Amino acid sequence: MAKDDLTSIMTEYPYMPLRDVVFHTLRRAIMQGDLKPGERLMEIKLANRLGVSRTPIREAIRMLELEGLVTMVPRKGAQVAEITEKDLKDVLEVRIGLEELAVKFVCQRIDDRQLRELQEASRKFAEAVQSEDLTKLAEADVNFHDLIYKATGNERLVQLLNNIREQMYRYRVEYLKDEEVRSSLVEEHNRLWKALKERDAEQAARITQEHIERQQAYIMENIMMLRSN
Repeated sequence: MAKDDLTSIMTEYPYMPLRDVVFHTLRRAIMQGDLKPGERLMEIKLANRLGVSRTPIREAIRMLELEGLVTMVPRKGAQVAEITEKDLKDVLEVRIGLEELAVKFVCQRIDDRQLRELQEASRKFAEAVQSEDLTKLAEADVNFHDLIYKATGNERLVQLLNNIREQMYRYRVEYLKDEEVRSSLVEEHNRLWKALKERDAEQAARITQEHIERQQAYIMENIMMLRSN
């Protein structure tokens, strides 16, 4: 994370108060793993890295604490919140429920244009798998799911799903590094597209649940491996 990250957020949101710009910069750094779980957030160090005063840093840290991304530790100060197995399980249980609701709505509401866009997104994801470019791959995966979310026609549901997905972002790249995972995702995307095309809500929900449970098992295994090292 550097001053360039702050500039990027300011360009993206030109009228946002500096406190909020710093908040989004730090939030993105946590989600992307640039700031690791357990890492201390030193106000002076962060202010120097981002080229701002300590005041917006302090305010942003308070906002991150309210989101549960930062915890205050006695005699140590602020640090990036650890993700426990229970935290992860809770998030994924909510995600399963929301995603199943989403595909139910999509089966009722998706139109032919959206189906074509989704099929094209699935094809581009398969191409990204072949390229082995992890950034491109993650973007293609996000785009595929974004199209599904938008096809629900429910903006509040889209907002909730995006929030849940952001909480999982720090694990996404590690998950996509696995070659076997990438191949299975191509198949899952194709199966899900076919279920949505056929308006088969039961099958779409089943595919969605299997996909998230597989991701949960993979991430849990990696967390346990990291703790044992």
